[in-house]
Amino acid sequence: MKKCSFSARREAILAHAIGPVASELRLIDPADLISLLRLEYHGNISDLVSSAAELYFHPGTVNFGIGGDYSLDWNTYPSVTLDLEIKPRGVTIHAQLTLEAEKASIEIHYINFVAPSVNPDENTDFLEKSLREATFMPSAPEMNFITARAS
Repeated sequence: MKKCSFSARREAILAHAIGPVASELRLIDPADLISLLRLEYHGNISDLVSSAAELYFHPGTVNFGIGGDYSLDWNTYPSVTLDLEIKPRGVTIHAQLTLEAEKASIEIHYINFVAPSVNPDENTDFLEKSLREATFMPSAPEMNFITARAS
């Protein structure tokens, strides 16, 4: 997605909302995630993402997307990137969640509003409201370990 003035705020909103799910996914051994990606066991990854998301979001809100990637080298910690499709009421978001040793980050690649406003700020406010309504804990504490990915 081409970055614009309101992209950073939208990614920050999504990062705050998806933080607990990322925390759950970071409990999985990276070697297991990498092997599932490498062997293209996308159904298994989908089950893991759904299991992590069902603790915090209404069913069907957070789903595994079409794939993922990983970075694994001798002198570094592994990094796993998962494609996610996030669908709160009235919005569809395609994003990449990157899980690393100390943190996680999210980058929005595509966002579609069912009934978009001509004002981007209203769309951003709607995104925030829609994500809050899709969670089981609308007043969840802030998660500091997940960030919007800087481009």
